[in-house]
Amino acid sequence: MDPITAILSFSVAALLVTLTPGLDTALVLRTAMVEGPRRGMIAGAGITLGVFIWGIAAAAGAGSLAAISPLAYQALRIAGALYVLWLGGQMLWSAAQIWRQQSAPPKVSAEAVRQPNWFLRGLTTNLLNPKAGLFYAGLMPQFLPRDHFGPAGLIAFGAGLALIHCVFGLIFFGLIATAAGRASAFLARPGVRASIEGATGLVLCLAAAALLLTH
Repeated sequence: MDPITAILSFSVAALLVTLTPGLDTALVLRTAMVEGPRRGMIAGAGITLGVFIWGIAAAAGAGSLAAISPLAYQALRIAGALYVLWLGGQMLWSAAQIWRQQSAPPKVSAEAVRQPNWFLRGLTTNLLNPKAGLFYAGLMPQFLPRDHFGPAGLIAFGAGLALIHCVFGLIFFGLIATAAGRASAFLARPGVRASIEGATGLVLCLAAAALLLTH
């Protein structure tokens, strides 16, 4: 496969993957809905950096973690599942707190709630997701024109392909966050916010369970 064909073919595959809803989309959507479009975009930027790192690792031949070290893959799988479970648990707890405050007398605390670093959370969620690594390990080698580049050139080419995927991701996450921001008045209602927190927390907990149960 020549480089131009590889770029075009990968771009189509990356676009389809970007548009497929998953854990990353749920995280950005929830963050934008509950904490505003800016934080949603920040979470999306963290996720895309994780995608870029996985892409370079796959191009360098380090993406096939399951084949190289099954033990390391299992450790990453469990760590990723526990992290996602922790995120989901936090959101469920937040939903419960909002519902409790709604039913309590108006004793509002003026104390500002400490906001998490959503860039770091987006990055960590992606890097601790072994399925993201396995996806790149299976996808990237098909689009590397080995007849045209040496080892260093292939890594650089793979980084370029991953960058294309990142651009698609940033645009997609930006659109999601912007759309959520336009509905901010409705989404700011405590009942709506609690529902979003609870639903997203449940989705993340189910995703963590699926990650733990799949090998």
